[in-house]
Amino acid sequence: MTEKKEDDAQNPTRRNVLFKAGVAVNAVAGVLLAIPIVGYIFSAFAHPKLVGAEAWIALGDADSYVTGQTRLATYRNPFTRSWDGATAEIPCWVRRVEDQKFQVFAINCTHLGCPVRWFQESKLFMCPCHGGIYYEDGSRAAGPPPRGLFEYSTKVENGTLYVKGGILPTLSEPLSS
Repeated sequence: MTEKKEDDAQNPTRRNVLFKAGVAVNAVAGVLLAIPIVGYIFSAFAHPKLVGAEAWIALGDADSYVTGQTRLATYRNPFTRSWDGATAEIPCWVRRVEDQKFQVFAINCTHLGCPVRWFQESKLFMCPCHGGIYYEDGSRAAGPPPRGLFEYSTKVENGTLYVKGGILPTLSEPLSS
């Protein structure tokens, strides 16, 4: 039996060479496939501050928003990575209710996430995808959305409007009161 193994080692057959080459190629492919999977699994540990992170983000001078009007604003998500690009810019609808009272809504419809548009003439938010309609206070008016628009927490300090952002709202978020 040992004579046969020594003979195979000295005179390898084409079958043995191809078998070993196949095993080597499969091992390399397995390692190359495992690297991004392991990286994805452990990425949350590498950046623990990103899990459930929120921060107060300036939306500009509070006086630049006119009472009774709604306008589009954009803030940069502070918890982004360099490859996020344009997706790090988060649009939102800002409505000034009174002198120091603001409402800031996520731009996404609560039905399937399409961006809603504001129509000043009718004072309604409308979703172009499936006909969702919201009143100016963000509450649901008609259509398939299960609830009103997502509302961010706001505060005004030293004349600057701040929004609490960083995570994108989902249907699991409670309604703001």
